[in-house]
Amino acid sequence: MLGVLGVLIAIALIIYMAYKGWGIIPASLLCAIIVVITNSGDIWNALSVNYINGFKYFAGTYFLIFVLGALFGQVMGDSGSANAISLKLLDWFGESRAILVVTLATAVLTYGGVNLFIVIFTVYPLALILFKAADIPKRLIVATVGAGAATLTMTSLPGSPSIQNLIPAQVLGTTATAAPLMGIIVSVFLLGASLWYIQGQAKKAKANGEHFVPGPRDNMDKISLTDASNLPDWKIAFLPLVMVIVVIFLLKGKIDAIYGVSIALGVGILLTYLFNWKRFSNPLKALNDGCSNSVMALINTSAIVGFGFVVQNVAAFQAFVKFALGLKFNPLISEAIAVNVIAGITGSASGGLTIFMKTMGPAFLKMGVNPEALHRVASIASGGLDSLPHSGAVITLLMVMGLTHKEAYKDLGVVTVVIPLIGTALAIAIGVLFY
Repeated sequence: MLGVLGVLIAIALIIYMAYKGWGIIPASLLCAIIVVITNSGDIWNALSVNYINGFKYFAGTYFLIFVLGALFGQVMGDSGSANAISLKLLDWFGESRAILVVTLATAVLTYGGVNLFIVIFTVYPLALILFKAADIPKRLIVATVGAGAATLTMTSLPGSPSIQNLIPAQVLGTTATAAPLMGIIVSVFLLGASLWYIQGQAKKAKANGEHFVPGPRDNMDKISLTDASNLPDWKIAFLPLVMVIVVIFLLKGKIDAIYGVSIALGVGILLTYLFNWKRFSNPLKALNDGCSNSVMALINTSAIVGFGFVVQNVAAFQAFVKFALGLKFNPLISEAIAVNVIAGITGSASGGLTIFMKTMGPAFLKMGVNPEALHRVASIASGGLDSLPHSGAVITLLMVMGLTHKEAYKDLGVVTVVIPLIGTALAIAIGVLFY
């Protein structure tokens, strides 16, 4: 009992510390020690082995993704390509639809297979320009990117290449297009509800006299829309972005996904340099700044993953798993609750989904539950409590955009936790009625 209580206290404390401005590294280490002490574990082993293994796993796996993603975003901004694309989007949709444009741009990229961590770096310069032009508070960029990257294209949209849509298929024998009716209906709900909420918050902010204010790291001089004379043609500016998606699709299934995405980003960076070499005031500085800007986001996210590894290796964690998997409801309801509980504790949608599928996926199939409904409900459910404040993806979003939990998490939480939980309930209802 003390161990379970210790895990709950540690998760609550790390959330509180994040809101109070603690760095995620000291917060994760302190809370990891609380977990170990309350579970009568070996502190040194927990920190030097479990924590470090989690840190190394994430940093080692995603190092190139973070560096290349940050560099791609940097060269897109320094070359004027981000400006040119933003101007064209403004021309197509108008300043009043900045939130819609950023959401759709993010959704298109993630549905094309671009990882959430990469999308953050790619879309952020565009979002800054569009939100400045529309005079929408910067804090709402976080929720807007979350709506496009961490909801429908991550869990519900049939055919999505996201890992959250592929994990169930490996166990249940389904495909990425499982339960298309359920997936499409929930996707429409997630997109519509998210846009409705964010637009409403933007109107409230305007009524309260809030304006767009850039952060200290946002060099708005380089991404200003006031002078378009030296910008590349928008079609040329779009080409590296399009090629990133094309290369990802061409390499899909042929090599490891992370290698494929890394190659695609490398192609995008080279093309941006090639097409815009004369527009760079200092090409080497752009290279150095882009690589450097990725480091803190990578380290902080790795630290929270290290904390998650410590939690997963104590006895109390198995008690949570056993509780979640032993619920006696309709199978789809039990599945949704179990996936959410595990994803919430680990701060990871893929982690919660993997643990559930490995331990209970085959058993649920034996109950005679429709495998496609199981697949889609599990996938959608994984995108709920995974986005609590201690989630690595949440930490990364806020770090890259230079915002704190206190400034931006409330809106992100509504879009990536509250609305997806309602979407999960909708998916269960559809599963019970039609599957």
